[in-house]
Amino acid sequence: MDLSNYNIHEVEPMGTFEPLPADWYRCVIADTEERETKRQDGKYLQLTIEVIDGKYQGRKIFDRLNLQNKNPVAVDIARRSLASIAKAINVDPKNSSDLIDIPLMVKVAVRPAENGYDASNDVKGYDADAGAVKSVGEGLGAVAANGGGAATPPWKR
Repeated sequence: MDLSNYNIHEVEPMGTFEPLPADWYRCVIADTEERETKRQDGKYLQLTIEVIDGKYQGRKIFDRLNLQNKNPVAVDIARRSLASIAKAINVDPKNSSDLIDIPLMVKVAVRPAENGYDASNDVKGYDADAGAVKSVGEGLGAVAANGGGAATPPWKR
């Protein structure tokens, strides 16, 4: 590949990605993908979660919801997480794409380094967007109405 037209002085070098400090972050689910488990005996929903405010804006966190798994505890945890997300964004999802681009709060924890793996982040909870304004009769996650189907989500403007 010819790199003669590439000017390294026009871009910031990539920094290291240490885990985010444990805290609540204002985020959106930026992408969802159904994946097969490593053993190919179930499926999970991979969530790509993006921080949309503050010092860590643009950073991504990942969560896996084991919605089809031989382990009933894993499925129960995944279903509860999905219910928390749905309540937080005030959506009754029919497809995983219904979860995308609606602000919500995500509780992030730090998993310490072990067994040759670096420290990383785990998602420990979901809640309604702290900046959302509730309307009379609406639940905690009354954020969906604020988007109004605009081409650019309000949090990106």
